[in-house]
Amino acid sequence: MTVIDVHTHVFPRITREEARMLAGAGEPWLREGMMMSGEDDYRPVTPELWDAGARVAAMDRTGVDVQAVSSTPLLFGYAADAARAAEWCAMVNDRILAYCAQAPDRLLPLCQVPLQDAGLAARTVSEAKEAGHRGVHIGNHVGPRNLDDPDIVAFLAHCAEQDMPVLVHPWDMLGADRMSGHMLPWLVGMAAETQLGILSLMLSGAFERLPRSLRLCFCHGGGSFAFLLGRADNAWHNRDLVRAHSPRPPSAYTDRFHVDSAVFDPRALRLLVEVMGAERVMLGTDFPFPLGEQEPGSTVRDCPELDDAARAAILGGNAAAFLGLAR
Repeated sequence: MTVIDVHTHVFPRITREEARMLAGAGEPWLREGMMMSGEDDYRPVTPELWDAGARVAAMDRTGVDVQAVSSTPLLFGYAADAARAAEWCAMVNDRILAYCAQAPDRLLPLCQVPLQDAGLAARTVSEAKEAGHRGVHIGNHVGPRNLDDPDIVAFLAHCAEQDMPVLVHPWDMLGADRMSGHMLPWLVGMAAETQLGILSLMLSGAFERLPRSLRLCFCHGGGSFAFLLGRADNAWHNRDLVRAHSPRPPSAYTDRFHVDSAVFDPRALRLLVEVMGAERVMLGTDFPFPLGEQEPGSTVRDCPELDDAARAAILGGNAAAFLGLAR
């Protein structure tokens, strides 16, 4: 069985001087053992984040054959001027390619884009595909604009045309001023942001306009979505404000996207599979961060309701199709 992890992060070596390209937009760079934001320590990190050899060694220890490698969201650069952000993304994407080239059969590069400008983002995806990237990694919003923003929907349609799968990651979490301690933005905000991204596409009617060929995956198990789907369906059936732009209830669109398995509890995974179908769930660990799954695939293997075929699909088969490896 091939084990493929679709949700892993990299922070390539970026110097303080290079980070000044994003002046006023976070200025992320890497000091040995520390992600930096300008002059401020952001988060301590381990070598797997920037050292491909250390990453592959960790994959060997934990039984992971292939990782899809995407940038750490701190690197997105969405707050910068679009032209400057495009230059930044080109640099980050080149670094990700170089990182993955050290183990090309094990590490699959996903590009990032200046999503604040749909035209530049589309051009970046096309260039990144030509350069060897296997998909694109985006945040679930750009400032106040959710995924149903017309320009972002046009960008997603372009990704479908380019046959580039899209991994959506929550970031810049809402309500941060009320979640200052205990990593609550990651524990509460990420789940809410992910559900917001999914419902924005459903209730706006965006999924009706997007081609079915779009391959879209939401990280962190889709956040709160599966558990609260009944609430969303109930609202659609009982309030015209909710169904104003969506001809079908939210549950009718679960075949339009994938989610990863990063829910950390077999009971939660059972519900996720019941809602999405086993064919729509893929292994995701959030490697190499400490809030990720420390034993990749353990939740999948420990879920007694899954049969062998479902486990094999979630651990690797679904991702092989999603990432185009089966071709």
